[in-house]
Amino acid sequence: MPILRWVRNVAETVRKVENLTALAALFGIAFAAATFIPAQSEAALVGMQIAGYPVVLLIAVASLGNTLGAVVNWALGCGMQRFSGRRWFPVSPTSLDRASAWYRRWGRWSLLLSWAPIGGDALTVAAGVLREPFWSFLALVAIAKTGRYVILSAVTVGLIG
Repeated sequence: MPILRWVRNVAETVRKVENLTALAALFGIAFAAATFIPAQSEAALVGMQIAGYPVVLLIAVASLGNTLGAVVNWALGCGMQRFSGRRWFPVSPTSLDRASAWYRRWGRWSLLLSWAPIGGDALTVAAGVLREPFWSFLALVAIAKTGRYVILSAVTVGLIG
C-alpha cells in the first residue's frame, strides 16, 4: 500500500525533525548557560536522558554548546577593555575582580572549576582578561564541562536504572 508507506515515511521524518530540534534546543540551552544568560542545561540533559535519548549524544551536544558559550566569555574577556563600563556587559566589576584574583592565585588550573554554577562563568571571562592562551583555555574548559555532564548522566542512570 503506497499510501501507508508514505504515511510511515512522513511519521519517521517528523520524528527525526523532532529529535534534531530537541538536540538543537539542548545545544542552545547549554550555550546560554555558559554565558550569563540564566539557563538550566543540567535539567534539559536529565530530562532528555530520561526520555530515552542516547546518553553519549546528549553529553556531546551539551558539552559542545557549553564549551562554545565559555569561548564567548573568553573572547569578551579578551576585548573587555573596549567594553568595560558599558551597561550591557554581563560581568560586574566586583565579580570580575574576585574571579581574576582567584585566577591569578590558581592559574589556568582554576578553569577546571568553570563548570561551577557560581563563579564558573566569571572565571572564563577572567581567563580572557588575563590573556590565557586559547588552546589551553579550550582544553581545560572542555574537560571541566564534559566531566560535569558525564557525572550528571551517571548519577541519573543510577537513579533511574
